[in-house]
Amino acid sequence: MTPSTTVHSPLRLYGRSGELAILETLLGKLRTGDGGALVLTAPPGLGRTALLRQAAAHYLRGHGGPVLYASAAPTEQRLPYSGLHALLCSAPGPLPLAPDTVLSSGITPGALLGLLRALGAEQPLLVCVDDAHLWDPDSRAALGFAARRLGAGSRVAVVIGAADETAFAGLPALRLGPLDDDAATALLDRLTDGAADVDPVVRSELLREAAGNPRLLAGLAGRLTPGQLAGRTALPYPLPGGESVLDAHAAHLDGLSCDTHTLLLLAAAAEEHEPDGAGSDAALLLRAGVRAGLSASHLDRVLFAPAGSAGALQRAGSRVHFSHPLLRRAVLHRAPPGRRRAVHELLAGLLGGGEPDRARLPALVQKACASTGPDAGLAEQLERAATAPRPHGERSAALARAAALSTDDALRAARFTAAAEQARLAGDTGRARAMLARVGPHLAEGAAPYVRGMLALRDGPVADAREALLAAAELLAPHDPRRTLDALFGAAEAAWAMGDAIAYLDAMNRVPVAAADRPTAQYRAGMCAVLAGHPDRGHALLRCCLDSAARAEDAGELLRAGACALVLGEVDAACRAGARALAVVRTRGPEALLPHALEQLAYAELRSGQHARARAHALEGLHAARRTGQRNSAAHLHAVLALAASVEGPAEACAAHADAALTGAGPHGLAQAATLATWAVARADLAAGRPGEAAARLGPLVRPGPGTGHFATRMLAVPCYVEAVVLSGRAHEAGGELAVAVQEFTLWTTRTTDPQVPAQLARCRALLAPAEEAAARYEEALAHHDRAGGDFERARTRLLQGQLLRRLRRTREARGPLRDALVAFERCSARAWAGRAAGELRAAGEAVDAPDRSGPGPLAALTPQQQRIARCVAEGATNREVAVRLSVSPRTVDHHLRNVFAALGVRSRTELARLLDRGGGARLQDRDEKKRADL
Repeated sequence: MTPSTTVHSPLRLYGRSGELAILETLLGKLRTGDGGALVLTAPPGLGRTALLRQAAAHYLRGHGGPVLYASAAPTEQRLPYSGLHALLCSAPGPLPLAPDTVLSSGITPGALLGLLRALGAEQPLLVCVDDAHLWDPDSRAALGFAARRLGAGSRVAVVIGAADETAFAGLPALRLGPLDDDAATALLDRLTDGAADVDPVVRSELLREAAGNPRLLAGLAGRLTPGQLAGRTALPYPLPGGESVLDAHAAHLDGLSCDTHTLLLLAAAAEEHEPDGAGSDAALLLRAGVRAGLSASHLDRVLFAPAGSAGALQRAGSRVHFSHPLLRRAVLHRAPPGRRRAVHELLAGLLGGGEPDRARLPALVQKACASTGPDAGLAEQLERAATAPRPHGERSAALARAAALSTDDALRAARFTAAAEQARLAGDTGRARAMLARVGPHLAEGAAPYVRGMLALRDGPVADAREALLAAAELLAPHDPRRTLDALFGAAEAAWAMGDAIAYLDAMNRVPVAAADRPTAQYRAGMCAVLAGHPDRGHALLRCCLDSAARAEDAGELLRAGACALVLGEVDAACRAGARALAVVRTRGPEALLPHALEQLAYAELRSGQHARARAHALEGLHAARRTGQRNSAAHLHAVLALAASVEGPAEACAAHADAALTGAGPHGLAQAATLATWAVARADLAAGRPGEAAARLGPLVRPGPGTGHFATRMLAVPCYVEAVVLSGRAHEAGGELAVAVQEFTLWTTRTTDPQVPAQLARCRALLAPAEEAAARYEEALAHHDRAGGDFERARTRLLQGQLLRRLRRTREARGPLRDALVAFERCSARAWAGRAAGELRAAGEAVDAPDRSGPGPLAALTPQQQRIARCVAEGATNREVAVRLSVSPRTVDHHLRNVFAALGVRSRTELARLLDRGGGARLQDRDEKKRADL
């Protein structure tokens, strides 16, 4: 048998590198004489066929060996051995057994196994079968039998593509998942020939609608005109182009009974008035099934047992879901229009017979689904019913139906825009953008740019969000004062996230005072006064706004009150306002505000020293931001988590969260998130005893001028900067910058009521003061700490005080402050800082429990001071840097280092670093390090 030449190399596959590597491993074994089998399973459209063709073409191209390749013909499913007949007919040469003989007389599984082995004995053989689930049962059974017995030395590999692995149980299976966002985006670029003018909203809608299905994405993109792709023409609703994929999904249900098809159609139709992903109400389906003439036993069998619907339906409590979202759409697509309308009318009648207010909107949506064409009256009813207290998601679905029924282009655009806004408030960013894509640009009034800008504020470049919201405010000003205010406050928030104080003032100064209530007007005037350099007047106005919020029940007003408190430095008040805002959002919504509310509360708790609470709220906020598609909020929450980890540890968590924050902050221009993340990493460097690296990170943040840290947070990092510069021995080099930073911080201290700031200023002065003056400065700082409370900041002051005393050779006196610091750090779970304090205390001659390590390690024979020096040197520090870090002289470092080399039997710094790397000696110096790494 000669090699086949009928299999052609497919186009490039996207997002399948892992699957291709697995196939290449199988083919590599085949080339060396070993066989095997693999079943590729996936719903229609995910690329089973493309992978099979790629494998066959790759084997032909690289080895030139024979390939048997066959695809199933559904029309032959009832013809015995038709599948194997097609497979054997693909052989490029004569076979020991004629294919026609197999079709007429059949073949036993053992005979098929023998035939494949005989073919493989001549030359390693690859067998590829596509859509094997559609083969006749006899062919499937024989192929499965043979494939299970092809292993080492068989020289035959079988790759089977099927919808699931049921018919091929016992064989290795690889289930294909949807393409990830990057792969789907790359595929869409190829499908549109890399056109740069594809509108971002259209791109987002295509990716959302395809849900990672490459064939569906190709079908959808291929049906759009250039004007629709560029956003110059509104997208059709619903999008065309997915018919072939839906037909393939529906084909899996062809063997079910007529009654089961009826129930599946009822379940699919009953989801039309529900939010995306909510499923349908099981009680409604039971009532509808009875009304449709289905028996109770059949309903129970299909709804309560997955096998009753061939796995198409799954029940979760009182809700019924389709096993795959496209399966629901396929059921509706395959049903005849008249039957589909009848089902919707049946559901509308059942829903309309319940409580009028509660069931009116769902009944109207079902009536809209049953409509045969535009219906202005029904569209108006839907619009009037889509109001509170209905959930935002339901309102969005109803308004989209109203838009589809509208006969007037302007009304249609307005209703799609309203549907987008409700979807945004429901936290469904993808649906909101999908609705906006249906609004033609020439019909986009102020409401559409407003929704677009609000979406970008949470999930896009904030500079774009600011411009869109300013434009929307101008369009909305004549007829919609409420949205005008929201747009201007959104533009100001975008400017704040950018770190652009001038742009913030510009947006706030556009707020019409006449349209704002008293607290809002006070907030606007107060923030403008503070940023314009009039802190006294601004603080008075902000305090009035904060006092007014004591009676507030609106989430937006409470969030503004929390912002007032943070600007004032009243961190406890900020925590209270944030907690109230979060409670309002949880109980009344909207869901879209949940990540922002959690972010603001977590940040306030960080400022107040409640690091564990901040971490808990920030983690919840991060999950909410991911769920609602708000990448900007996710970046800010990662920055908050990095700051919490810079206190509690581990250092790896701090670095990971900071990296995630910076990755999100860069493309979207989030200066505040970037500043906080950088500060967090620098603070972790300080905790780990790397002041030089901390100073290098913090220097660009705290210096004045453009391109520096965020204007509202840079002062918070000054105490860490001063500490890092002094401990790294670079105070003389950074004299000018250091003096300016401390001078600015001193001025800022007079303008904030943050209770920790006076103590931090005194600590900075102590670090910069001569030794004889520093002791008094530290005592001043401790007095401020006693009034302010807060374990962490007080412990940092005591740590630095103890380090100073030890440097002055007052070792016995140093033990008290260092012991206090260690206990306080442990009390507030600042593990890395506790490790640093424990190291200082050991160096001062006090016995402290050694860090918990997995074994004695290479440093076990060294004294505590020698261990600290060895670790510093292994990290690459020079003797002078080690001396500054440990508050000893370079001569002392040199002396201890000679003893370390002798004790460990090494001759160079490189050998020492290698030894510690192998033995784990460079781990973090605290007893909880292993537990933190596990977390």
